[in-house]
Amino acid sequence: MTAAAPLAVGTAPGKFILCGEHAVVYGRPAIAAPLFQVQARAAVYPDRECVVAAVDIQRRLRVAAAPDDEPLATIVRLVCAELGQPPPPWRIDVSSEIPIASGLGSGAAVATATARGLLAAFGVELPAERLSALVYEVEKLHHGTPSGIDNTVVVYGQPVWFVRGAPPQPFAAGAPLHLLVADTGVASPTRLAVGDVRRGWEADPGRYEALFDGVGALVTQARACIESGDAPALGALLNENQSLLAEMGVSSPELDHLVAAARQAGCLGAKLSGGGRGGNMIALVTPDKVEVVRAALQAAGAKKVMRATLGRNTNRPSHREDDAG
Repeated sequence: MTAAAPLAVGTAPGKFILCGEHAVVYGRPAIAAPLFQVQARAAVYPDRECVVAAVDIQRRLRVAAAPDDEPLATIVRLVCAELGQPPPPWRIDVSSEIPIASGLGSGAAVATATARGLLAAFGVELPAERLSALVYEVEKLHHGTPSGIDNTVVVYGQPVWFVRGAPPQPFAAGAPLHLLVADTGVASPTRLAVGDVRRGWEADPGRYEALFDGVGALVTQARACIESGDAPALGALLNENQSLLAEMGVSSPELDHLVAAARQAGCLGAKLSGGGRGGNMIALVTPDKVEVVRAALQAAGAKKVMRATLGRNTNRPSHREDDAG
């Protein structure tokens, strides 16, 4: 028997932070980009009531009975409230290729894909800024005091310059910039690292403000390097950013090991990406060094190595199933 086609499907990419993490929570800029090599997907089917099925963990939630702090039920309720609709008699099957607690925006991607699937099934489009605002409400459940960068990049699907409280500024790379994203395999919830940095800032605000200022200055320079396509200068800034993040206490032995391996293999620059303490690191490479650095990262223990390119927007919007193709 052939499975019934879904009413609609929503997708969303992962994301990685190029530079500026942690300082972005305190008003400094950050640059982030989508990672299309990993995706979240939500397929909507008719059902007797509104339920969300988390396919990867075989969990089924009745939206009407789920607690207020349940992320999947929350995004469904937020979308329905936005449209002035009661939760419909649909089942939303949610799956994701994005590792959890790895700094790749898993929570934001799942919420975005779910929202896009619902919106497509309703036959409604929301402006990106409004969808991003809804997903941000879910991000609060995951991270406590999120910067808003995950929902912004995942929803907009392109590199952005981000300052908390200001509209995101999508911008273009002057030339393709090639990166490798390597997973340490160590789960590290962003909430914990963000909380530790906050406690450090509260205990010694002068020291941490100076660190945040240093990050903010290099992020500004990094944008100019990206827009001009100056990869070597950008690599040096990524190395500097890693040093400042290590001073904040958010690196880890696993991250340091992968960063060192990438540098020894000839990358232009390398740093952790995201909350730190585990999760992922990124390495900026020239095209001729991609495979050499990839092999070095794998030999150093990376659980997965993905390639990303700034300057190439391959966003695929959600769609109704009968519009596919």
